[in-house]
Amino acid sequence: MTRMVGIIDFNAGNITSLERALEYLNIPYVTSKNPDELAKANCDRFMFPGDGDDAYAMRELKKSGFDVFVREQVADGKLLFGICVGSQIIFEHSEEGNTECLGLVKGSIRHFYSINPELKNQNMKVPHMGWNNLSFENGDCPILKGIKNDFDVYFVHSYVICPSDPSVVKASADYGIKVPAVIQSGNIFATQFHPEKSGEMGIQILKNFCEI
Repeated sequence: MTRMVGIIDFNAGNITSLERALEYLNIPYVTSKNPDELAKANCDRFMFPGDGDDAYAMRELKKSGFDVFVREQVADGKLLFGICVGSQIIFEHSEEGNTECLGLVKGSIRHFYSINPELKNQNMKVPHMGWNNLSFENGDCPILKGIKNDFDVYFVHSYVICPSDPSVVKASADYGIKVPAVIQSGNIFATQFHPEKSGEMGIQILKNFCEI
């Protein structure tokens, strides 16, 4: 059964492509820059997309009040799906701008070269941009239902999710280091890649989230 989706717009871009994907799937949604508006829409799940940097994203969330709103909705049992920057700022701290993030999932966000400085000498360009394949791990995940292992998805990022608990990683990619790409921690889901730009399988991931 499809539910009402709230798209959190914190001026971080990448909203239109996600809206088009949901329209293609005939999934009802409300997009807003105002937490009160989403609260009144009776959404039972939220999507948290974004391009750009973590420091900017957190400034915008605090300015709008979405930082408090997101924490409250997750605590109330609502489902949350973070995409790209939205997948990063759910963690505790980011090296990008030395930023304190939402702290919904334990862990940090680190630059590729901070994790492995040797990548600079291995012709591994950062940002990690383009298509890369995923490998599943740590059991089933609802948003990966019907998805084939080793399928390609579209990445654009310079910083890497580093969860404190490795068991929350449900799929990863290889880019000189292991890149956690799909996260599930309770009612929180996240993809470092852009499912709305990842073809048929990416669209299926969005559909799966909306049907949990």
